[in-house]
Amino acid sequence: MTFRATLDLLLLDWLQADALTARPRFAEHSADTFAAVLDLSERLAQDKFAPHNRRADTEEPHFDGERVHLPEATREAVQAHAEAGLRAAGQDAECGGMQLPYVVEAASRSFFMKASIGIDAYAMLTTANANLLMAHGTPAQRTAFAVPELDGRYTGTMCLSEPQAGSSLGDILTRAVPDGAGSDADPLGPRYRLQGHKMWISGGEHELSDNIVHLVLAKVPGADGRLPPGVKGISLFIVPRWLVDADGRLTGTRNDVALAGLNHKLGYRGTVNTLLNFGEGRYPVAGRAGAVGYRVGAEGDGLRCMFHMMNEARIQVGLGATMLGWAGYEAALDYARQRPQGRPAGPAGRDPATPPRPIIEHPDVRRMLLAQKAYAEGGLALGLYCARLVDDKATGDAAVASEAGALLELLTPVAKSWPSEWCQEANSLAIQVHGGYGYTRDFAVEQYWRDNRLNMIHEGTHGIQAQDLLGRKVRAEGGRALALWQARLQDTARRARAVVALQPMADALEDAAALVTAATQAAWRGDRPDVATHNAMGYLRGFGHTVVAWLWLDLATLASQRLEAGAGDAQLLQGQLAAARYFFVRELPQVGAWLAPVIDGDDQLATLDTDVL
Repeated sequence: MTFRATLDLLLLDWLQADALTARPRFAEHSADTFAAVLDLSERLAQDKFAPHNRRADTEEPHFDGERVHLPEATREAVQAHAEAGLRAAGQDAECGGMQLPYVVEAASRSFFMKASIGIDAYAMLTTANANLLMAHGTPAQRTAFAVPELDGRYTGTMCLSEPQAGSSLGDILTRAVPDGAGSDADPLGPRYRLQGHKMWISGGEHELSDNIVHLVLAKVPGADGRLPPGVKGISLFIVPRWLVDADGRLTGTRNDVALAGLNHKLGYRGTVNTLLNFGEGRYPVAGRAGAVGYRVGAEGDGLRCMFHMMNEARIQVGLGATMLGWAGYEAALDYARQRPQGRPAGPAGRDPATPPRPIIEHPDVRRMLLAQKAYAEGGLALGLYCARLVDDKATGDAAVASEAGALLELLTPVAKSWPSEWCQEANSLAIQVHGGYGYTRDFAVEQYWRDNRLNMIHEGTHGIQAQDLLGRKVRAEGGRALALWQARLQDTARRARAVVALQPMADALEDAAALVTAATQAAWRGDRPDVATHNAMGYLRGFGHTVVAWLWLDLATLASQRLEAGAGDAQLLQGQLAAARYFFVRELPQVGAWLAPVIDGDDQLATLDTDVL
């Protein structure tokens, strides 16, 4: 079945996104306006993004000493997305936005991620950058920087990592000092001069827009000139590539932000990735070195503000991984239906006159296709479910918002990491279905695999997500979010038991949930946080598979009910039941093996002598 049909089923029938129109913010919308946005997104992705995905990969960004070059098609695609109003889709109507629910905005973006994730990254980063400024910036900062980003004139980045620090943000060395007399009175916010180096900055240098708005984490030195230790001393700054005046108009003055080099990557080649030097003096402002930056929020509040962008980006990374897995699945399915090879077992197969059959008829190929389907559709359900929680947190009543916020915090590490791992596996299976052809550049599946490999790394590696989940999220507020999730899981199991065929799945889900509970309790038994965190990766895998099994059982219950009522596309619904059964029979049993070291308190990783490695 088509991706669009599945998306509509998840968005409207399962998550009931049209019910959000009862809330004041979305009252001007209807199921018809949501469909129109998805129609526009699908058409634009097919026309402007998909045809240039391979070109963006093969003609990767290069620097000629003066400017970074990208294919013209990339600029046209990014601009078309902005001109369609999709970059500002979730913003207030007063800012030129559509006031779309976030879940519909995520569904819209899925088309572009599937068509060309390397091109889409510019729009995704810019929207997240602008959303942060709309939430935490001053009115002047929103007008000068966020609005031009949303209407397509500017693009944006997030500048966190440094060459010597990586993900250890407490160790960053970029410093920001007040920019002399009157710096506190600047209309654009307290003005500073920044010096330092930032690494792995996607979209950091290009000619796709009139300006690039960098959001930079840096530390303000104390009276003794020393940088404050740890993450509590981190502040956030707007550092534009080109300076603007108090009204947000370009002044023609280049800020002291210089390209130090491009990173040449395995995949995601359509997105330029840079090392940037701030304040090295290549472009001195007013005769002095130091990049001009405007503080967002209070000093020391930078990481809290930046997490607004990072958490949004983590859901988007998971959704992007899902769509790469989906693109590979579609390619493998199409290939398997057309590629003749081999003959059936039995006497007919031994007759050379028997024509070869399409490889989709071979059981092992069906296994690989069904696995891809289970991973991709499961990942999409997870991403959209979390997007719906964003809407409930922002626009629901107090009780709904509180519960949604707690669940969202709990599930965000899973929403980022689970699709990144298992939709990467889907891409590997897509190559396998193609056989030797899949390993060549004649087919798109090798690019999907390369592109997807990044998603396990950026916006927090699997290890970081695992420690966040086990070390913080499941323990927050005395385990409140975990209890809320368990209650929803139990409700799904209860409803599933009304369908005879789903009763074994309901039992299996509750067994897996009991293992998660046991592992959570065992991890923090005694005073061995080192053992708990060293076993966190197994916990993340077991927890993630249980979460996705829960969603699959919920979908299977809906599919069964609709089939019994004779409503909906029977083939689509039967496909969902087949994928759900596959996940429960062949995937969910792994949960016990992953959680066993956590439950047993295995301390090998905590006590291992590194000399033996």
